[in-house]
Amino acid sequence: MEWADRIGRRLKLRDLHLLIAVVQQGSMAKAAAELGVSQPAVSKGIADMEHTLGLRLLDRGRNGIEPTAYGRALVKRGLIIFDELKQGVEELEFLADPSVGSLRIGSTESIAAGMLPAIIECFWRDYPGVHLDVAQTVISTLHYRELRERSIDLLIGRIPTPFIEDDLEADVVYDDQVVVVAGRQSKWARSRRVRLADLSGEPWILPPTDTLHGSLTDELFRASGAEIPRAPITTLSMHLCCRLVASGRFLAILPISILRFGGRDLALKALPIKLPAQPRPVGIVTLKNRTLSPVAKLFIACVHQLLARTPKA
Repeated sequence: MEWADRIGRRLKLRDLHLLIAVVQQGSMAKAAAELGVSQPAVSKGIADMEHTLGLRLLDRGRNGIEPTAYGRALVKRGLIIFDELKQGVEELEFLADPSVGSLRIGSTESIAAGMLPAIIECFWRDYPGVHLDVAQTVISTLHYRELRERSIDLLIGRIPTPFIEDDLEADVVYDDQVVVVAGRQSKWARSRRVRLADLSGEPWILPPTDTLHGSLTDELFRASGAEIPRAPITTLSMHLCCRLVASGRFLAILPISILRFGGRDLALKALPIKLPAQPRPVGIVTLKNRTLSPVAKLFIACVHQLLARTPKA
């Protein structure tokens, strides 16, 4: 059977939408309720697709309905089809009115605590009608699921080196080195000459040692010839760390972008300690074969413009 007869005229987007909903919900009843249609309509749509393709798309398992290998393959491509359609509609809306649209952003916490508020403020001044949906995420080889599932449009944060994800692109925007930080009320904030070894007896806030950030921090202390201090507080929360360091009681090692974009407001000061350089690229990660929306392109351009005109800390 030729493509035009078998697929082009008989496979309907509505039925493909039904299949995706059934797989995501795990049952036809739940999919019907989610879509606001009857269960027989869902069953008929799936049956029509299986008849058209000559393949079984769904199996009934102990945990409900599960896709077969054929069903998984079709759902994977179907998600891309509907995503591209959504992108197309949004592009038409933007062309009709450049002041509206939406963008889904994934951000690491360090970016959310430093650079991202400045980017959003800059972007919002020019495009106040655009809706930004920001989700906190982690950038690593195991945490690109949101991008691959197209639940976000782009990710911004520190990326690994080398970046070897075949299906993703990384636009490196700057190198985010780290600095030793104290509160402006701290006695160390007034020091003009200080070594990392001089601070080993001070109370520190450090990332947990069993994390990537923790292991990199340990490397910095060892490379500087300083003992790894005892930290009364360990956390990956940048916001918590900044608030506690601002009190003047604690020290921490933070990305320089925190100070570059919010250090004065947070009452933080970088101490004059030269740390060994580490590769710390921050990039904007997108799907390689996905067309960027006009809003996404404007947002990325805004990032580059902001960094170009913001003085380094």
